[in-house]
Amino acid sequence: MEENSFKNKKNLQGRTFNFAVEIIKLLKEVKYSKENDVIKYQLAKSATSVGVNYDEAQGAYSKEDFKYKIGICFREAKESNYWLRIMKATGILNGASLDYLVKESEEIKNIFASINKKIHYRKDV
Repeated sequence: MEENSFKNKKNLQGRTFNFAVEIIKLLKEVKYSKENDVIKYQLAKSATSVGVNYDEAQGAYSKEDFKYKIGICFREAKESNYWLRIMKATGILNGASLDYLVKESEEIKNIFASINKKIHYRKDV
């Protein structure tokens, strides 16, 4: 994990970008197999989708569009967490990087769950 990743810990846009970058780096370490390729593909899609949808939410055309994009962020973060836990449980990879990303995906998922919950209760958003 690079030093600037820690600086972006409180900046959600930077944090989701760094999460995607770290996932891509991690996936380069996974050995080739048909089974692993399915997991790599799904994880790469979901992890990069979190950040891109958050970026899109920042430029949403309407409140409904913003809510929709945040909902996608939550679901994609949840899916990323799932695939990372599969990798850990099956022993595809082990180590501090994987442990960090499992934890980070859980935190990002919780952040978007909280945002999602708040915006659905507010009338002005």
